[in-house]
Amino acid sequence: MNPHHTPILHATPIRKLRPTQMTLGMHEVGQKRKAWGAAKASKFDSFLERHMVPVVIGPGKDLYLIDHHHLARALLEEKVDSVFVTVIDDLSMIKDQSFWTYMEFHGWAHPYDGKGRRRAYADLPKSIADMTDDPYRSLSGELRNAGGYAKDAQPYAEFVWADFLRPLIKAKAINKDFAAALAVAMKRAKSDEASYLPGWCGAKGGGVAEPSEEEKGGKPRRSRRVDARA
Repeated sequence: MNPHHTPILHATPIRKLRPTQMTLGMHEVGQKRKAWGAAKASKFDSFLERHMVPVVIGPGKDLYLIDHHHLARALLEEKVDSVFVTVIDDLSMIKDQSFWTYMEFHGWAHPYDGKGRRRAYADLPKSIADMTDDPYRSLSGELRNAGGYAKDAQPYAEFVWADFLRPLIKAKAINKDFAAALAVAMKRAKSDEASYLPGWCGAKGGGVAEPSEEEKGGKPRRSRRVDARA
């Protein structure tokens, strides 16, 4: 019987979970770590029960994580060994390319690197610990949290936004002053040039955002508070 959405109530080692994407945003991982740290020791088990992670059983009975990569990485860095999982599908009978074709058809795999380039499935990291940081994924995640766009059901919407921001803001600008980069991203997100993106919540006729000082090659503006309603 196909075990759709079947919870496995015994602990599953995080290091045995296979990622289905190459990168994540370490800024978001840091936020997840803070949420875990805020939970009192007596509530750790209930926290894990409320945050079960979805997996697909793949070839060789390996467990492929199809969401909550940031949470899994945060827990791993907090020295948590295991999580509870929910099995979304058992595809252990499918082999090689057919497995990945099925996974992508359902929006369960995203084989793109930190520069937005498609890679071979063989290049996907074998462990959550091997996933690398994409600062644009961090920026797009925080942009959504700040009201720059709405949460959308489209798979990997945050990565679509990350690719939109990639040519507009330099990576070193994100790493140097995250708040300033977020302010630039907010302006871009509300403009007509972003209207095709999932969860866009700007107003038609807003035009194209003026280039920032960073984009003009001038000195970056000092950080300021960003009004998520702007």
